[in-house]
Amino acid sequence: MPQVIETIDVNVPVDTAYDQWTQFESFPNFLSYVESIDQVSDTLTHWKVKIGGIEREFDAEITEQHPDERVAWNSTGGDENHAGVVTFHKLSDSETRVTVQLDWEASGIVEKAGAILGVDNHVIKGDLKHFKEFIEGEGVADGAWRGNVDA
Repeated sequence: MPQVIETIDVNVPVDTAYDQWTQFESFPNFLSYVESIDQVSDTLTHWKVKIGGIEREFDAEITEQHPDERVAWNSTGGDENHAGVVTFHKLSDSETRVTVQLDWEASGIVEKAGAILGVDNHVIKGDLKHFKEFIEGEGVADGAWRGNVDA
């Protein structure tokens, strides 16, 4: 099962980085493979993605969430089988380290080849750079969900 772990430091307070990450419907602004995300409930999202020219849809359930610390999820249904967590670490009053860990089951020759060649690491690293540019450019989150979801 392929795994990616990538980290980036962003020049915003931890609550700003976290709050923006809870605005799933804004992900197409910085995640290159995301076409759209619909927030179905506090803990359920519906994703439309395009990876390697292949369009897919799936639901993702938030399995753990703690303000300014972490958001963890698992996919449910659809063609995608993955789980992930993003953590937020306060480096100073104005700087935050964001770490993404994503585990998935590669299916099909394109995804398996991409995993072997490290394409997924490159894409996630690039998307974290896009998140950095997005949140630093905005300076504030465009919303927030600060509820707790216990594991």
